[in-house]
Amino acid sequence: MKTYAYYMNRCEDLANAAAKKGNSPVGAIIVKDDLIISEAEEAGKSKNDVTCHAEIEAVRIAMKKLNSSDLSGCILFTTHEPCIMCSYAIRFYKIKKVVYKNAVDYLGGVTSSMPLLISDDVPSHWAKPPEIEHWQSEKE
Repeated sequence: MKTYAYYMNRCEDLANAAAKKGNSPVGAIIVKDDLIISEAEEAGKSKNDVTCHAEIEAVRIAMKKLNSSDLSGCILFTTHEPCIMCSYAIRFYKIKKVVYKNAVDYLGGVTSSMPLLISDDVPSHWAKPPEIEHWQSEKE
């Protein structure tokens, strides 16, 4: 079984690749049954599309690979706390756990005044809030 450090290191590699292309340094992967099923880097600037955050790109790839919009058996690892937009996608597609490394200053899905990742004030057909872990390397 791979460790969180293994997965987060892969996210960091993706973040570095994004930064080299002029994007924000964010990388994300989605894991199911200890296998990486998708990985993505931030691409908003290079694709000129604000919806191309690493987390959403990883969700898009995972849904295509699994041929399903139900990601309830998946864990999302990301270098940064998902924003409100990404949090919406995470909740809508029922990702069971989110592990992030860096909290964000604005519009974070956990730490902002709009904590969509942990709120119970969402449509009734959405999944319960995912388990959230603010990962710190010394834990591993």
